[in-house]
Amino acid sequence: MQEERAAVAEQQAGAGSAPQQGVKKHHGFSGKIGFVLAAAGSAVGLGNLWRFPYLAAKYGGGIFILCYIILAATVGITLLMLEIAIGRKTGKGVLGAFAALNKKFKWLGFLCLVVPVIIVPYYCVIGGWVVKYIVAFLGGASGLVASGGAAVDTDAYFTSFIADPWQPLLFFLIFAAATIFVVVFGVQKGIERISKVLMPLLAVISVALMVYVLCQDGALEGVVYLFTPDFSQFGYETLLAALGQLFYSLSLAMGIMITYGSYMKKDVSVPKSSLQIAICDSAFAIVAATIIIPSIFAFSASSDAAQNALGTSGPSLMFVQLPAVFNNLPGGRWIGAAFFILVFFAALTSSISLVEAIVAVLRENLHLKRWLSCLIVFGLVLVLGVLSSLGFGVLDGIHLELPSGASYGILDMFDYLANSILMPIVAICTCILAGYFIDKNLIPDEIGLQKQGMRVYFRVMVRYIAPVCMAIILISGIVFNLILPPL
Repeated sequence: MQEERAAVAEQQAGAGSAPQQGVKKHHGFSGKIGFVLAAAGSAVGLGNLWRFPYLAAKYGGGIFILCYIILAATVGITLLMLEIAIGRKTGKGVLGAFAALNKKFKWLGFLCLVVPVIIVPYYCVIGGWVVKYIVAFLGGASGLVASGGAAVDTDAYFTSFIADPWQPLLFFLIFAAATIFVVVFGVQKGIERISKVLMPLLAVISVALMVYVLCQDGALEGVVYLFTPDFSQFGYETLLAALGQLFYSLSLAMGIMITYGSYMKKDVSVPKSSLQIAICDSAFAIVAATIIIPSIFAFSASSDAAQNALGTSGPSLMFVQLPAVFNNLPGGRWIGAAFFILVFFAALTSSISLVEAIVAVLRENLHLKRWLSCLIVFGLVLVLGVLSSLGFGVLDGIHLELPSGASYGILDMFDYLANSILMPIVAICTCILAGYFIDKNLIPDEIGLQKQGMRVYFRVMVRYIAPVCMAIILISGIVFNLILPPL
């Protein structure tokens, strides 16, 4: 494959120095559509499908969505433009990009690289659960899919499955192998090609499911609950939840957007692409909420019962509450299969981007072939992923007990470390580097900000507003997990 990164001239070592020009660009995305679809595919993932609906239901529906949209249009797009511009300006993966801007920040590249290394293995474990549920719904598995009027216990089914020593490992391997298979074909033939297929399919399936759910009796109450702002619930908790969701949802501080930016052509607009990515991600999250929340309202005995069901976040909502709802839908078996196929596509595009961020570093710094880099990442994923998978079975006794009273298993520990600690730190340090330790015109010039007002706005966001927002996430993640009970 002709995707080897060419050697890059040594960058100036002084603080604030710009990367030297004349860098020979490696093969990247073929154009704007390929880049936007791949980046949007990275952003659209499990966070949109189980975290956003849960938070929207918990924090006042419409008021949470309004806060999220405002934050996405300001902080979110600014950080997207920053990371994409860093990647395109330097033409490097995360390990080299920060050093190219300022050699004193080379350590930040290593810290940023740790994030996808931690996330990919447990993400593939959850992706394996999704594959299992696709197979189960298509096959009409007893214990999960109701048939002949017989009641099923979806909670018992899920608990039994993840505690099994072998089944989760098998499906984890399937999902991980599917991810590596795409990445090994490269940027255009692998990532871009699969994104151009999966993203339109995601849109079709999600809209079709949304229309179907909205046609069910009682669904309108869920729509009203979701989109009617409850100002009595507006407060710092709502803002904090919306900010946290924005941070996770847009694939920030994971090295993904820097890596994808390094594959981006110079004639593609960074601001327009960032806006399109944010719109795609937000729209998909809202559509997902419009599938999940009204469906639970439609088949709950009362509004209180529906809100109790929505009060369960993460795996419980996805793998317990929703399958129970599907069993009450006409043709629920096929609706359930379609929904988990939707989840699979979303999870796969995100997993691919996480793996590519690591592969790009291996190829650039160790000068390895793409297939060998993918093989090394696959081995790493297997080692850490097995630990996460067995954490619900034979390693279930391993827990981290916190002063707040929270108890984290292996998968939860990885998730907390990456999302609540490392990612905010990486984002804060990236803003500090861009705001204080490089030429103030370097990134705005790369983005293409012509008007002085936009340059001032971008500088204020990067130097002051975005770091404060990220610091709030970091502090809350520590306080409300390590010290106090979660909000």
